[in-house]
Amino acid sequence: MRLDVSKGAQYSTLSPALAVGDDEPDRNLALELVRVTEAAAIAGGHWVGFGDKNSADGAAVDAMRSLISTVHFNGVVVIGEGEKDEAPMLYNGEHVGDGTGALCDVAVDPIDGTRLTALGINNALAVLAVAERGTMFDPSAVFYMEKLITGPEAADMVDLRLPVKQNLHLIAKAKGKKINQLNVMILDRDRHKPLVQEIRDAGARTRMLMDGDVAGGIAAAREGTDVDALMGIGGTPEGIITACAIKTLGGVIQGRLWPTSDEEKQKAIDAGHDLDRVMTTNDLVTSDNCYFAATGITDGDLVRGVRYKKDRVLTQSIVMRSKSGTIRVVDGEHQSHKWESYARLK
Repeated sequence: MRLDVSKGAQYSTLSPALAVGDDEPDRNLALELVRVTEAAAIAGGHWVGFGDKNSADGAAVDAMRSLISTVHFNGVVVIGEGEKDEAPMLYNGEHVGDGTGALCDVAVDPIDGTRLTALGINNALAVLAVAERGTMFDPSAVFYMEKLITGPEAADMVDLRLPVKQNLHLIAKAKGKKINQLNVMILDRDRHKPLVQEIRDAGARTRMLMDGDVAGGIAAAREGTDVDALMGIGGTPEGIITACAIKTLGGVIQGRLWPTSDEEKQKAIDAGHDLDRVMTTNDLVTSDNCYFAATGITDGDLVRGVRYKKDRVLTQSIVMRSKSGTIRVVDGEHQSHKWESYARLK
């Protein structure tokens, strides 16, 4: 049968859920963000294994700031190098982008895992997340939060307020696994010794992270990583960045603020935070139009690290857009001489 197009018939129509308004971040933004994380990873990657995390971070910050200034959006850094790092660039409140286009909240982490980079250990990433303006939770009052992250199968079953053993049994049931087949990511910190023991006593296995709980959290939600959950206390900013990715992946992140001092506790209360409240993905990022991009600096659970060849630089990135639910893995091949300004000088 022949379709009559003369009367306005169409072969297909765009789902209204995928339509982009004039004041929303455009879908092309996703690939622009990958260029930014590629630059940061290439610059920081030159310092892998040299034991100098500050120089690695400085190189990545410079590269990310240079490239992000060309991106077609009007961004404000909500999560930056920030107060904790006393950063002169990519600080909280800094305006980034070329100043045109949609208003956006921006979360940056030029290197999630500076120590991993310095020591040449897996799971260091250059990370960038973007959402519509005013939709990211402001993490400035409390630097740390207790987290529970898992994939779509158990997202509606787990609860951070439940005992660890009960949550693990719920995850195992949802995934159709035995509990001794579960792998739980957790940062290797003294504060986590009781939690590690609880996980092992429940019958599950632990996979310890030196640093880099963005990579660990995303691995816990992403299919095919052999990671079933992330538990424990990590950075609040990293939790919000991870939430932007989980908006695309499915699954859930639950978080409860964890002040480290009476002063920080009072600061949170003065800011109106309920320290007993368990926040979920939608509390951490209210927008359904989020972007997440990460490029590997060292090899890891999500992507490969940077490779430097004689005349080429090879990168691998992952980029996500929640509105369409699209996840892309992007392999980049760059001519070395075009990136000489990011090379180590010694």
